[in-house]
Amino acid sequence: MKKEIIFQNKMEEVTRIAAFIDEIGEELELDFSLLTSIQLAIEEAVVNVIEYAYPDNVEGQNSLSVQKKGNTIIFVLSDSGTPFDPTAAAAPDLSLPAEDRPIGGLGIMLVKKIMNEVTYQRIDGKNELTMKKNI
Repeated sequence: MKKEIIFQNKMEEVTRIAAFIDEIGEELELDFSLLTSIQLAIEEAVVNVIEYAYPDNVEGQNSLSVQKKGNTIIFVLSDSGTPFDPTAAAAPDLSLPAEDRPIGGLGIMLVKKIMNEVTYQRIDGKNELTMKKNI
């Protein structure tokens, strides 16, 4: 099984991507709890691309591909925006009160907690975030 969705860096695309992940969940007969956690991680990664990958008012074409290999689902989120490795970002200091913490970092921390493996590459002018989930 291999599928892909192409999307623009617009917030209204999040709904289409959620439906795409739901289809994958149905096809693979994933239980609700697992599907919900995957949905949360993918949504967080996609929203970060939509909000931060491109300068203001610059439209970009992005993709999310999904394939199943053995007992692993592999998601690859690709964008041609500004080079950025979210896996290299420092983990947020959770010991600080929320109002004292700098903005950012919680999303990738959440993605790393939900997924079994998260890696980043810059290939041919594109950011590629690969997220693997064992099922």
